[in-house]
Amino acid sequence: MFGIGFTELMLIAIVAILFLGPDKLPQTLVDIAKFFKSVKRTINDAKNSFEEEIRVADLKKEALEYKAKLEETTNELQGFRNFDLDELLEEESKAKTKAQKHDELASSIPPQTTPKPTTDKESV
Repeated sequence: MFGIGFTELMLIAIVAILFLGPDKLPQTLVDIAKFFKSVKRTINDAKNSFEEEIRVADLKKEALEYKAKLEETTNELQGFRNFDLDELLEEESKAKTKAQKHDELASSIPPQTTPKPTTDKESV
């Protein structure tokens, strides 16, 4: 503990007993224990806070990556959205009109008669 051996610890205990006396020594040990406990709690709180900040930074980085992907996808989809529905309907109407004209033209042409093929039996 802090590089203090057993002999140094005994020396400190003897000096504390002589300096504080048997009356104040128990209360002083309790106060020292409370101090070390509060220092330990403060260090743990700082460590936890630091780790939480690191996690928040990682989450923020990940969120920014997702945001960039979302914006890229949104821009790509906006290209598809720019189709004009009126233009599509107009093109469909033109195609139908053209098909009707073709059908009318095809129905106005008389059907052609094809000669019957002759077989060898008939020509004999």
